[in-house]
Amino acid sequence: MAPESSPPLESARQLLQQVGLEMAFLDPATAGGGPAGTALGGLLADLFAACASAPDPIRSLIAVARDHALRIATGSAAVIPFIDWLTGWHAWMEAAVTAWDRGQPLPAVPQIVAAGPAASPEAGSSANTAPPTVATPSVTTQAVAVPAPRRIDLDDPAGCQDVAVLPDDADPELVRLFCEDSQDLLRDIEQGVLVLETNPGDPDTLATVFRAFHTFKGNAGLMKLAAVQRLAHDVESLLDAARRGTRVLDREAIDVILAAADTFSQFVAEMNRQLEGGTPGRPLSLPVPAILSAVARLLASPPVRAPARGAVPPALPPTPHETAEQPLAANAPAPASEAVVPPPTPAAPTPAPANTPAITPPSAAASIRVDTQKLDGLIDLVGELVIAQSMVVQGTAAHRQADDHVAHALGRLRSITTDLQRTALALRMVPIRGTFQKMARLVRDTAAELGKDVRLVLEGEETELDRTVIEQIGDPLVHMIRNAIDHGIEPPAARAAAGKPPAGTIRLSAFHQGGFVVIRIADDGHGLDPARIRAKAVERGLIGADAVLDDRDALELIFAAGFSTAEQVTGLSGRGVGMDVVRRNIEGVRGKVEIDSAIGAGTTFTISMPLTLAIIEGLIVAVGDQRFVVPTLSVRESLRPLPADVSTVHGRGELINVRGRLVPLLRLGPHVGAAARAAAPADGIVVVIEAGQECRGLLVDDLLGKQEVVIKSLGETFAGRRGFAGAAILGDGRVGLILDTNTLVRLRPPVAGSAA
Repeated sequence: MAPESSPPLESARQLLQQVGLEMAFLDPATAGGGPAGTALGGLLADLFAACASAPDPIRSLIAVARDHALRIATGSAAVIPFIDWLTGWHAWMEAAVTAWDRGQPLPAVPQIVAAGPAASPEAGSSANTAPPTVATPSVTTQAVAVPAPRRIDLDDPAGCQDVAVLPDDADPELVRLFCEDSQDLLRDIEQGVLVLETNPGDPDTLATVFRAFHTFKGNAGLMKLAAVQRLAHDVESLLDAARRGTRVLDREAIDVILAAADTFSQFVAEMNRQLEGGTPGRPLSLPVPAILSAVARLLASPPVRAPARGAVPPALPPTPHETAEQPLAANAPAPASEAVVPPPTPAAPTPAPANTPAITPPSAAASIRVDTQKLDGLIDLVGELVIAQSMVVQGTAAHRQADDHVAHALGRLRSITTDLQRTALALRMVPIRGTFQKMARLVRDTAAELGKDVRLVLEGEETELDRTVIEQIGDPLVHMIRNAIDHGIEPPAARAAAGKPPAGTIRLSAFHQGGFVVIRIADDGHGLDPARIRAKAVERGLIGADAVLDDRDALELIFAAGFSTAEQVTGLSGRGVGMDVVRRNIEGVRGKVEIDSAIGAGTTFTISMPLTLAIIEGLIVAVGDQRFVVPTLSVRESLRPLPADVSTVHGRGELINVRGRLVPLLRLGPHVGAAARAAAPADGIVVVIEAGQECRGLLVDDLLGKQEVVIKSLGETFAGRRGFAGAAILGDGRVGLILDTNTLVRLRPPVAGSAA
């Protein structure tokens, strides 16, 4: 345990914290840095006095900062270089004071700090005077010129600093609230910045993004997060310059703002992890100095009058490392929204699409935050109520009496229970808008990396899904859209040669269909070639060279583990890892994915999922005296076969002819250990289930009806059993096991050359 700090050390810590707060309010556009510049000189003088017994490097660097702050306050030195230097100085000073307190060796002085604050030639004759030499052989100072504008390298250690994530005296509840608010603010920032990339003069969107940064800065100040607060303040200054019309938000400015938003997202994610017990107290390396330097360069550049609202900024010649633009139009009520991503080569500006909504202001309706565990508890209780109500109704029906009053009361109970269940489930439902709009940034960055021109069209953003389903669908969507850009959309030159528009289109849509939610990802690229897929599958050893597959079965091979059509491994593709995980994640939420592709026209992936994971609609089947639930989403049809429809093939087991298609048959009774009454398929009923393009017939004794059931998790008894997805309490009080149709369909032995 570290020794308790002495009074001078405690005073030094408090003064250093105040210095950090004043740093956040230094105004680079005002002579002397504004009131914060004047206050800094006094605070640094007090800090120097409080550190009278500190090691020489600490006192020397405090003296350098104090003397330069006084020159800033008198207008004899430039503010922007001092701000850049002071950021690194403050981070090192916090670490050095901590080491001094614990009796440990001081950390090495970063080169940017050792170099000293640079003086700007614009500040007058004294601006060319080097700052005082630090009185220690390990620290020297010299004048440093402001570097030329360059792209921010977020991975360059020289532009990063270690930032404390969780303050020692942080209130966990306050930290949790800060993280929740930050996620909402960062979502507004990213969506708004992508709108501003096309329409930088839109005052409403600009004001929304500005307010988000301002709120984030205030919250960070409340949490005593000096480095984060300072970064938010500087980006806010850049946005304020755009609001006042003195600085246009060109591509470089947009990239800087997005880099700041990404840095904040990384910080908040780490704060959440540490709050949950993941290595608490560990500092996080963030590119704060690099972004602050970039903002300072932008603010120091000659003022540029922003274009009028609706004008398109002039095309800028990009460097090979710059990200391409993804314009988003604003202020349109149409249901679909477009995000246009031009290639990273200069091109003539095009009018912004007219059907992209700007950031929607928050609803006037009041709302409160509810802990998800409490919400899940409510859903569980409502489920128990539904089960109890079904048991009461069924029990009363078994002892039917001519009592109209009881029948009326039970009908009323059923109605109220149904409404309560729907209301409770609606609390878990959230629009898919947030997940969809994240894809706009993904398309922008991926298209820029690959040098392609891509237009993203969003439809059905108001479609609601269970929050758990939305969390699970995010990663599959990311991978599928990346694949669409990488493998589907052709380069602009190839599209032009094929008679297509240079800009490819990816259409991401969501809608309700038959009690389920359908998400569709469609591109107008070159499509999937079944012959090439077969050849690649043979090359990778996934199928034999003599395998007979139709085109639909060949397309299904892209979901095989280890499959890839990429000629070489890149940062995006080529390792054969991805689409198999996509299918597994989708099936993990009881969904299914299908492919439809045409060479030269494009590819469409269709994902069907249940609205919620709390209840499902199931087909109740009987095998002997046991009851099982088959999710209706997986049921294609049911039939009573004729004896002539059933055949046995060596090595393939029993097959049933379903309208000319051979489907493998699984006798459910022996598989689950139940004594089935139907000895032959013709004596029972076959339920044809499907997963993707594969299907299988389940032989059961009888169909008992269709019912919505509440899903219960299985206990340890069934932990090692495959083929079950959960359990449900039926209306008669008995437990029915819910079948995992995805597992049952793919049971071995495989049926090569057919759909199973």
